[in-house]
Amino acid sequence: MTEGNFVDYIKIHVNSGKGGKGSTHLRREKAVAKGGPDGGDGGRGGHVIIRGDKNYWTLFHLKFKQHVRATHGGDGGKQTSTGHDGEDAIIEVPLGTVVRDSETNEILKEITENAEEFIVAEGGMGGKGNAHFKTSTNQTPRYSQPGIDGQEKSITLELKVLADVGLVGFPNAGKSTLLSVITAAKPKIADYEFTTLKPNLGIVKYRDFKSFVVADIPGIIEGAAEGKGLGYRFLRHIERNSTLLFLVPADADDIKEAYEILVDELRRYNPELLDKSRLIAISKSDMLDDELKAELDEELKTAFNETPYLYISSVAQTGLQELKDKLWESVSFDKTKAEN
Repeated sequence: MTEGNFVDYIKIHVNSGKGGKGSTHLRREKAVAKGGPDGGDGGRGGHVIIRGDKNYWTLFHLKFKQHVRATHGGDGGKQTSTGHDGEDAIIEVPLGTVVRDSETNEILKEITENAEEFIVAEGGMGGKGNAHFKTSTNQTPRYSQPGIDGQEKSITLELKVLADVGLVGFPNAGKSTLLSVITAAKPKIADYEFTTLKPNLGIVKYRDFKSFVVADIPGIIEGAAEGKGLGYRFLRHIERNSTLLFLVPADADDIKEAYEILVDELRRYNPELLDKSRLIAISKSDMLDDELKAELDEELKTAFNETPYLYISSVAQTGLQELKDKLWESVSFDKTKAEN
């Protein structure tokens, strides 16, 4: 999937259907001159429904769909026949989609299961026919109820990527390069900041036909939790990852400080993110010799507060198998814990 096809934020205006009118029909047959009211009820207006679909990975199919309308319910007829219900309008979304009210920003629903449905705009009820209003003192009511109007609202769909591992790091830390080496993904790679503007997904093939999904998240900058840089446009994707892989380049001015800034941004955005499994990879480690690594080890063992770390180089392709082993161990542990 190319970056241009990855859409994770969509606004849509939805209209549910209006309910059909109740009928005011009076029964008239050859042998029954005055048969009384037999008007049927109007049909329900169509709902607008959000439905989860595991076959979608992005909101791209909704990119040019600005309005979604359900159809109106049919009017009631004679012989107390009920009008047909309006046809529901279905909006299919990938798993991990958050539905918000665009005006209030309130979260209405989070779609996480395949075929899970949520009625975002209910169709109007059909009106009752005059057959309901017959009384002992009013044998031939010539009135019925109109159908209730449907609902109209603007909604925002936000996708939180469902991946096992999320790559967290500053712009140009080597996340896209790593993803391109350990998966078949082909993210855009360049030597300037914010090369990655949308998340990229890749599947890591592991031993014995096992696999797990890695998401390359756009780079974090200091102040991202307040909306600086790409702000919330990438931080929300991290919420769905079971394991966070922090990438800190070996040529950073201060590796410890760089890691602490990344952790602090996650904490300020959502403290629960720090409860996830963490692994630190010192990227571009082909720039370090054994002596420099030994010096760093003395400093980093205490700096990372027992969070496991390792040295990797995507260019030299060193440390990558060990990285896969540790990620698989973390991902499989998290899945087992979730099942229990």
